Amino acid sequence: MNLIAIKQYLMQVKLATLNSLCGVFKTDPETMRCMLNHFIRKGCIRRCAKKTACGTSCFQCPMAKTEMEMYEWVVPQAMQMTSSIASV
Repeated sequence: MNLIAIKQYLMQVKLATLNSLCGVFKTDPETMRCMLNHFIRKGCIRRCAKKTACGTSCFQCPMAKTEMEMYEWVVPQAMQMTSSIASV
C-alpha cells in the first residue's frame, strides 16, 4: 500500500467509505486516516460523513445514530484552472 495506489483508487471510484478503503488496502482505520489526510491537505479529497439508516424513516434504530466516514475524490483547484485554460 502506498499513497499513489490510494490516489489511483479514489480517482477511479470517486467515493469510498473508510471501511472499504481499509478492506481494499488491508490496513487499520487510523493508518488509513493518516494517509488520507495527506490528500485532504493537498485538496484532492474531502472527508464526508453520512448517517446510515436501516431503510425505514423512523430514525429510532441504533444504526440511524451512527455516521459512515466517507472520502470523495475532488479535482484540486489548480488542476481545474489548468484544464480550463487548456480548453480555451
